[in-house]
Amino acid sequence: MTSENEAGNEAGEAADGRSPGDARDAGPDGARDATPDGTPEPAPDARQDSAAGAAGDAEADDPDGAADTGDAGAAADAGDEAGTASAGETGGEAGADPGVWDVVVIGAGPAGASAAYAAAGQGRRVLLLERSELPRYKTCGGGIIGLSREALPDGVELPLRDRVNTVTFTMRGRLGRTRRSRRTLFGLVNRAELDARLAEAAQRAGARLRTGVTVARVEQHGPDVPDRRTVAVHLADGEKVLARAVVGADGSAGRTSSHVGVELEQVDLGLEAEIPVPPEVADDWRGRVLIDWGPLPGSYGWVFPKGDTLTVGVISARGDGAATKRYLEEFTARLGLAGFEPSLSSGHLTRCRAHNSPLSRGRVVVCGDAAGLLEPWTREGISYALRSGRLAGEWAVRIAEAQDAVDARRQALNYAFAVKAGLGVEMAVGRRLLAAFERHPAVFHAVLTGFRPAWHMFAKVTQGTTTLGEIVRMHPVAHRTLTLLDRKGALSGSR
Repeated sequence: MTSENEAGNEAGEAADGRSPGDARDAGPDGARDATPDGTPEPAPDARQDSAAGAAGDAEADDPDGAADTGDAGAAADAGDEAGTASAGETGGEAGADPGVWDVVVIGAGPAGASAAYAAAGQGRRVLLLERSELPRYKTCGGGIIGLSREALPDGVELPLRDRVNTVTFTMRGRLGRTRRSRRTLFGLVNRAELDARLAEAAQRAGARLRTGVTVARVEQHGPDVPDRRTVAVHLADGEKVLARAVVGADGSAGRTSSHVGVELEQVDLGLEAEIPVPPEVADDWRGRVLIDWGPLPGSYGWVFPKGDTLTVGVISARGDGAATKRYLEEFTARLGLAGFEPSLSSGHLTRCRAHNSPLSRGRVVVCGDAAGLLEPWTREGISYALRSGRLAGEWAVRIAEAQDAVDARRQALNYAFAVKAGLGVEMAVGRRLLAAFERHPAVFHAVLTGFRPAWHMFAKVTQGTTTLGEIVRMHPVAHRTLTLLDRKGALSGSR
């Protein structure tokens, strides 16, 4: 597991060209192995501000902003919690027993807010913890595809800055081709606004939000844990929170990811700038995004319009920060945007879990970035955060109700099975696509821009009417093509 310091160093190394090594943790296996055909085996009864050229100051510990690394908790002592609430705490039931929460969620990004919403919606006492004050800036492209819209809590209206129906594809700045759809492909938001609305939805459902505090560690054994049904969440200021179940949504470099032992197999470095532009430039980009297949293996760049601001970014495999920085600079200059001063620039790491990485340990489950859940090829993470967060909240309620360790373990395994059977299958296809894209980016560009059925599939994925996994499973041509690319990769000795 990449520590907070290591994550910060990684973005810093983007500025001076140093290449850090990979960082991974081994940990207890919280999910069952897949069966020989790749289908997850069910459980026993399952049915940052920095310039792009100085990204060392960025919040690289929180890959897509789904949660903060060291999010917060509340006091555990009944007398203390019953009598007072911190300045950053809102919501909750005034007359409830404050000694032990049913569910504590660490991190108030899309994954954490969704988990808190799902658990509170079942009438449980839920505490949602966040290190920062909301709203706060998060490094994220802010693309909302159809799957994200479908996973939103009831009543949440997206704070859309633009609706996209046109995509321009380029290959290292050349071979530009623009495709259009009669229907909206996806929407664009600022993460600060989206996260604030999701946290508000969790509070409306009954969750209590506390901000401005930091989690130091999570314990399930020892003198601070009164019994085997309880988890202790320790705050940096010495406070302690007790819960029947904990949901970790504090990012892949957070406390809960380390506690569970999440294993990572892919780490990428993204650099991004928010660039205010004059009205005539904004009008040229309205309703249109640009995707550029980059010069580094597996890399690409993007331009997302958000009113009078363009979000411009690039992403590539971690290991050559200087080359990623050069790509962003050249990409921005090629677009004619180098003369505009960014209002914000940042760097971040995205991290994908290994196939059989654990998703739980005891009464603690992880979701979103804390679980390493995102699409490996595009590195899209918001839909994974929202969907896994809701699952985590629902199963955390069952874990909280478990009377012994065996039952808690059973419910945690069921959560892992639910994630692996859905999101895990999509990630497996994404890994294959990334491996093929790294070897044959020109083929991907030619197919997407010149083969109409491929464009239609791209549109359906962004609109949420299908997934990459469904396409490969249901369309023989797609299945055969990806299998052929797999074989070519195996013959060439790649990945």
